[in-house]
Amino acid sequence: MSTGIATKINQLLRNQPRGTVLLSSWLVDKGYSFNLQRRYRESQWLEPIASGAMIFKGDKVDLSGALYTLQKQLGQSIHFGGKTALSMLGKSHFLELSSKRSILFGNKDEKLPNWFKNHDWGVKIEYHSSSFLESKFGLVDFNVKEFTIKISSPARALMECLYLSSNNEDFTECYELFEPLNNLRPKQVQELLESCTSVKVKRLFLYMAEKAKHSWFEYLNLEKIDLGHGKRSLVENGAYVSKYKITVPKALESNGGSTL
Repeated sequence: MSTGIATKINQLLRNQPRGTVLLSSWLVDKGYSFNLQRRYRESQWLEPIASGAMIFKGDKVDLSGALYTLQKQLGQSIHFGGKTALSMLGKSHFLELSSKRSILFGNKDEKLPNWFKNHDWGVKIEYHSSSFLESKFGLVDFNVKEFTIKISSPARALMECLYLSSNNEDFTECYELFEPLNNLRPKQVQELLESCTSVKVKRLFLYMAEKAKHSWFEYLNLEKIDLGHGKRSLVENGAYVSKYKITVPKALESNGGSTL
């Protein structure tokens, strides 16, 4: 291998974190032609994992490394969310990663690339594409090995859990996740609630926050949050909460003796 080619691969090794995926199209934009990439594969510096996607030879790449590539090389907002994010942040006893299941969220126009979908990352992926929350709110940095990715903050993750909830068990579980989170930042919560387009999520979030008697709830400006109009029956044969015009599981409403 010539000195110039060796220098470029050394630059790549220095600048690209190990444990991540390298996309062929991104490498071209960085000055690594298709021909040069082929020579690196032949010299066993790189190895393909799918069409247009490679890793450093001998590297171990997991789902976090793949998400790094989606975020950094493709500019996507796809991220760990819901109970998976809460587990990663130590806010939940539901260990989604260790149970071989990871919840991902992305905008409604963001699709998982074929190289991502077709590779075995060692976990079952549950992907939800929705724009009920804007990607500019409620994502935080999370350090993984040599790199950093964006994942949902506790407040955003809770809203994602509520978005996915559909039955008595789901709503009760969401409240159990809600109860310990007494140190959320009111400003961030306010931004998320104002930008959220799901009336169901906003009403449930406020209902649970007030029911849990979290101090940060008192700092929210409810007048700036659009809660829509009319009643929402979220479960059958539930208990009606007049303040938020929602019907919730009876067991949830009786828990803590709420009189909302």
